[in-house]
Amino acid sequence: MARKPARMYRNITQRSYTRREYMGGVPGSKIVTYDMGNLKDGFPVELSLIAKEACQIRHSALESARVAANRLLLEGAGQTNYHLKIRVFPHEVLRENKQATGAGADRVSQGMRQAFGKAVGTAARIRAGQKLMTLYINPANFNLAKKSLVSAGHKLPTPIRLVVEKGQELILT
Repeated sequence: MARKPARMYRNITQRSYTRREYMGGVPGSKIVTYDMGNLKDGFPVELSLIAKEACQIRHSALESARVAANRLLLEGAGQTNYHLKIRVFPHEVLRENKQATGAGADRVSQGMRQAFGKAVGTAARIRAGQKLMTLYINPANFNLAKKSLVSAGHKLPTPIRLVVEKGQELILT
């Protein structure tokens, strides 16, 4: 079964739909973990990946962004030199009304305008200016941290911005 393109689900077009107990067959989230790296130590520098526009981000896009950022950090800084935290959760259930294709499909799908549809995935509903990921790291690895968050941002369906939340005076020296 081929997935629909992400642009079909990116825009917020309808009311929020999150009550899973009333629907059957909601696929599970693909996000493996929300906290990676060294969870015990404190780090002096804190960077955040912030969305510029309101949108919906599918769980598969969040997972691919997490993998992209984590891979660069593991190779460059090592397991114990960072803490990456995903700040959003895909609560929103995405539905799709399957349409018939081929000969005579217009007659088959005729009476199904604005049908409810089946659950096909989940997404996180994002506001403009909301933090998507936060990375805690040492000042020596600051350029690597920027590179990893930018590569994660390329996987997301919204323009992003990097903000240094803490430790700006350590980076300048």
